[in-house]
Amino acid sequence: MLLDLGRAVSFLFSILSLWYLLDAAFFLPAARWEERLVAAIARVVIAACFCVASGLLFRLCSRPPLPLAQTLPVRLFLWTLLGASLLFVLAWILDVYYVPLLWRNQPWVF
Repeated sequence: MLLDLGRAVSFLFSILSLWYLLDAAFFLPAARWEERLVAAIARVVIAACFCVASGLLFRLCSRPPLPLAQTLPVRLFLWTLLGASLLFVLAWILDVYYVPLLWRNQPWVF
């Protein structure tokens, strides 16, 4: 029973650390993209630690033991990392190449 509670708490910490990662990648006000990237990379390491630790607890409870990459927290981490990376690159490209075109064509700009 205590191991199940530990799994639930560690999974909650995994989700919160992934939210903390996404918050750093996309919602830092007045930060350049390079600063956001550095903050996000630092938080990827924190999220990876939480997710791997939670994955080890999930692996301990499964019969037969699953590979670590097939546990729910590790899969959640990998999918979130893939999605956040793609969205981060897309947002950076749009901000650099498309947003200046929008601001240039506004009616109040002379």
